[in-house]
Amino acid sequence: MKLKNSTVFDCSIIQVAKVHSKSGNITVLENGSNIPFDIKRIYYLYDIPGGESRGGHAHYELEQYVIAASGSFNVILDDGVSKKNVALNRPDYALHIVPGLWRELKNFSSGAICLVMASHKYDENDYVRDYSVFKKLK
Repeated sequence: MKLKNSTVFDCSIIQVAKVHSKSGNITVLENGSNIPFDIKRIYYLYDIPGGESRGGHAHYELEQYVIAASGSFNVILDDGVSKKNVALNRPDYALHIVPGLWRELKNFSSGAICLVMASHKYDENDYVRDYSVFKKLK
């Protein structure tokens, strides 16, 4: 299988609408409305010990919206040539990650919650987990 010819410049930060009231804020994400793919899976990362990282893989087909639902963390994107470090720290901003990129999540603040909306259900065959293999496929 071949990785998509995506670059880190194909990923973008999307400000999602926030409705503010005196009783708090709400942000809504909807298939076919403000997400460029249909959500097939939602998961979240939390209680990540200090100094630990997550990710460390690429996907052949999967797209993701990544949101810092609470706290902050960095997403390092790598297309085999360029790298891009994206700091996420607001729950009304999403990072759209396209297929074919290596990604790592690092520098989690205490209490951080990383919310991920994915375009596909879990499929181990969609993962590239070895960076040297990723580089060869790019």
